[in-house]
Amino acid sequence: KTPQVVGRLFDLGANEDFIKRLLMAVGTACPVDELVEIAETRNRLRLLQPWLEARVATGSTEPGTHNALGKIYITLNRDPKAFLLNNMFYDPKVLGPYCEALDPQLAFIAYKKGAGECDDELIAICHTHGLYRDLAKYLVERQDLELWAKVLNKEEGEEEKEDPQRRQLIDQIVDWALPESTNADEVSCTVKAFMAADLPGELISLLERIILQGSDFSDNKNLQNLLILTAIRADTTRVAGYIDQLDNFDAKDIALICVSENHMLYEEAYTIYVKFSRPEFTEDKEEQVEMQVLAIGVLVDFMKDLDRAKTYAIQCDEKPVWSRLGKAQLEEGFPADAIESYINAEDPGEYVLVCDAANEAEIWAELIPYLKMARKTLQENLLDTELIYAYAKTNNLTELEKFVSGPNVANIQNIGDKCFSEGLYQAAKILYININNNSKLALCHIHLEEYREAVAAAQKANNVSTWKAVCFACLRAEEFRLAATCGLEVIKYPDHVDEVVTFYSDLGYFEQLISLFEQGLGLEDAHIGIFTELGILYTKHVPEKVMEHCKVFFSKLNVSKMVRACERARLYSPAVYLYMHDKQYDSAVKVMMDHASAWENDLFLDSISKVRNAEIMYKAIGFYLSTHPMLFTRLMEVLEEYVDHSRVVTQLRRTGDSALWLGQTYMKSVQKLNLSAVNEALNELYVEDEDYESLRKSIDGYNNFNMIALASKLATHELLEFRRISAYVYRCNKKWSQSIELSKNDRMWKDCIDTANESADGEIIEKLLRFFCETSEKECFSAALYTCFSHISPDVALELGWVNGYHNFIMPFFIQTFRRTQTRLKELEIRTAPPKEEETAQGTIAQTYGNLGGFGSGVLMLENGGMGMGPGIPGGIPGPGMGMPQMGMGGPDMSGFAPPM
Repeated sequence: KTPQVVGRLFDLGANEDFIKRLLMAVGTACPVDELVEIAETRNRLRLLQPWLEARVATGSTEPGTHNALGKIYITLNRDPKAFLLNNMFYDPKVLGPYCEALDPQLAFIAYKKGAGECDDELIAICHTHGLYRDLAKYLVERQDLELWAKVLNKEEGEEEKEDPQRRQLIDQIVDWALPESTNADEVSCTVKAFMAADLPGELISLLERIILQGSDFSDNKNLQNLLILTAIRADTTRVAGYIDQLDNFDAKDIALICVSENHMLYEEAYTIYVKFSRPEFTEDKEEQVEMQVLAIGVLVDFMKDLDRAKTYAIQCDEKPVWSRLGKAQLEEGFPADAIESYINAEDPGEYVLVCDAANEAEIWAELIPYLKMARKTLQENLLDTELIYAYAKTNNLTELEKFVSGPNVANIQNIGDKCFSEGLYQAAKILYININNNSKLALCHIHLEEYREAVAAAQKANNVSTWKAVCFACLRAEEFRLAATCGLEVIKYPDHVDEVVTFYSDLGYFEQLISLFEQGLGLEDAHIGIFTELGILYTKHVPEKVMEHCKVFFSKLNVSKMVRACERARLYSPAVYLYMHDKQYDSAVKVMMDHASAWENDLFLDSISKVRNAEIMYKAIGFYLSTHPMLFTRLMEVLEEYVDHSRVVTQLRRTGDSALWLGQTYMKSVQKLNLSAVNEALNELYVEDEDYESLRKSIDGYNNFNMIALASKLATHELLEFRRISAYVYRCNKKWSQSIELSKNDRMWKDCIDTANESADGEIIEKLLRFFCETSEKECFSAALYTCFSHISPDVALELGWVNGYHNFIMPFFIQTFRRTQTRLKELEIRTAPPKEEETAQGTIAQTYGNLGGFGSGVLMLENGGMGMGPGIPGGIPGPGMGMPQMGMGGPDMSGFAPPM
C-alpha cells in the first residue's frame, strides 16, 4: 500500500522530508513501478531520487528503478550522457522517447544502447534531427544487413524518386564513416549491404575511396575483387582500368566471371591472364604456363580468333599453349593447323580426334609426321593402324612394307579390310601377306587380275568362301581351267552347289558347268548333291544322258529333286524309272498315265500292283479302257487280288457297253466270288449274246444276283430257251405260279409238271391237272399223276378221271396208291406184332415171294421218275389203247428238269 500512501501524502502536501524518511524506512518493500508512476504523474519524481539511489546502491537491477533514476539525471542534466552510456539496466525504449524532447543526442545514445531493439526509433530520430553521421557510424559498427536494408532500400512506389535523407546517409557512409573504420568485418558488411541494396555506383565510389585513395584496406584482395566485380556489373568501361591499377585480386576467378555469358568481357579476361602470366605475378613456371594456357583459351574459346591465338602461341612457345591451340583448331575444323600445333606441342593426347579429323579431311600426308611423333611416347593400336592407313592412302608402299615388317601393335586385319574395301588392293595385299590371311589375299589377287596367285592363295586358305570367290572371278575372266580347279573344291560342300550352278548358268557356261560336275563325280568325298545336280544339268542340256545317269547313279541321287527336274524337262521315262526304284509306285503310275511317252505295259503292270493308294488302281483301269483296251484283261489279272470287283464293274458300266464286253473275261475269272455286280453284268452279256447255255450255267452256279429282275426281263425274250430260263429262275425262287404260267404259254408241259412237283403244293398241282383236262392233254395229265404222285390226293385223281373219262390214264396212279397203302399197312403190322422166337418155314417162303415183287423187276413203282415211256407221244405219254408202258423202256431224258438236290 506504500505507493497509494505516498500518493495520498503528495496530494495532501505532506512534508517532503517526512515522505523521504517514510520511503527510506520502507526500503525495498515498496514496489518501484507503481510508486514512480504516482510520483511522475504529480511531477514529484525528483523527491524519489534518494530512495532510488539507495535501491541502486543495494544492487537493484530493476529496469523501473534505473529508468526513474535516469529520467531524474536527464532532467537535472547531471551527466546524463555518462549515465546512458554506462548504466546497463535501464530500458532504452523508456528513456529514449523521454530524451527526444530534451536532447536528441541523448535519445540516440539511449536507442543505441538498446543493441538493435530500438533500431527503428534510432533511424527515425536520426532522420528527424539530421544525425546522419551518427547513424552512418552506427550502421557500420552494427554490421547488421537487415538494418542496412531498412535504411538503404527504397520503399515500394518510390523506386524512381531520389530520397535526400538516403542520399545524405550514403554520403556520410562513403565520405566519413567507412573510411575511418579499421575493422575489416565492418567494411565487408557495409559493402555487402551496398550490394544487397543494388547501389553499384555508390559501391564503386565507396570502394575507390577505400582502395584507390589509400587506406588500411587498399591491398585487401576481397575489396579489390569486389571493386572489379562491381564494375563488371555496373560500369564495364572501368574494368580494364581497374585491372591495370590493381594487382591483388583473384585473377582466375575474375577472368571466369568476365567470360561468363552474362558479361562477355573477353578482352578484359584475356588481359587478366596475360598480366598474371608475367613472372612477377607467378610463383613458378608451371603457374605461368597455366595462365598462358588460360589466356589462349579465351582467344580460342570465346573470341574465336585463331590467328591471334597462333601469334600468342608463337610468342609464348610453350607446349601446353600449342596443345591448347591445336585442340581449338581441331574443334573449329582446321585439322592441318591442329596437326602442326600438336607437333609443336609434342602432344599425342588427342590422337583419336586428330586421326578422325585427318581421315575426314583426307590429309594423310600431313598426318604421317604427327603419327610418327605420337609413336615416340605412345604405343597404341590406333596410332600404328592409322599410320599404316596413311601410308596406304599416300601409296607409300615401301614405307608401308617396312613398317609392317617391324615391331608394331597395329590391327593389321582391320586396316587391311579397310584398304580392301576402299580399293587399295596393293596395300591390302602387303598387309594380308604379313598376317597370312590367305582368304583375303586371294581376293586381292582377284582384283589385281592375278588369277594364278589367287588360286595359290585359295589353296593355302582352303575355305569354301575363298574357293568360291576365286572360282567366280576366274569364270568371269574366262579362265575356265582355273575356275574348274576352284569349282571342284566348292562343290564338295552341298550348301554351295546351287550357287555354283546359278553363277555358271547366269554366264551361260553350261558346257563348262557340266564338265565341272562330271569331274566332281570322281572326287573321294563326292556327295549326293553332285550326282543330283549333274543329272539336273543333263535334263536341261544333254537329255539323252539322263536315263543312263539315273540307272548308273540311282543310289546316289536325290530322287525327289531329280524327278522334278525330269518332269520339268518332260523326260518322263527317267522319271518313271526313278519313281519305281525309289518305290514310289503311285507316282510312277501317275506319270505313265499322264504321259503316253512314259508308258510301258510291263513297267505299268509291275508298278500298279504295288501302289499304296487304291484309287490309282481304278484310275489305271480307266486309263487302260480308254487307251489300251486290248490289254485290259492282262491288267485285271494283275489287279484281281487288290480291287473291289463291284466297283470295277460299275466303272465298266460307266465307260460303256464295249467296256463290259472287254471285261467279260475278267468277270468270268472273278465270278467264283459270286458277287452280285459281276453276276448281273455277265448275265446281261449272255443275254445280249443269246448264249443261253452259258446263262443257264451262270444261274446254276452263282445265284447272288437279282433273279426276279432277270426272270422278268427274260419272260418276254423272243427265244424259247431264254423264256424257259425265266421260268426256271421263277421256279428257283419258288415263284411257282409265274414259272408254270410261262411254261404253259410255251407249251413246255414237262417244265410245268416238274415245277408243280417241286412246289409240293397240292393246290398248284390240282390246278395243273385240271388245266390238262380242260385242254385234253391226256398224256400230260397221266404224266403229271406219275410225276406228282406223292403230292396228289387220290380223290382228286379219281374225280378228274371219272369226270373226264380218263379211267385208263388214272389206273396206274391207283394201282400204285393201293400198293403203297398195302406196304405201309404191312410194315405197321410188323412193327406192332409181338416178337417171334423162331421163324416158320411158311413165313420164309412168303418173304421170298414178296421180294420177287412180280413182273420181273418188282412191283410197278409210279414214283420212279426215271421210268421210261413209250414213244410216239410228246412228253413220253402213251397213246390211248396202247396200255401202260413197260418198265425199263427208253424214253426222253427229263433229268435236266429235275429239281436241284
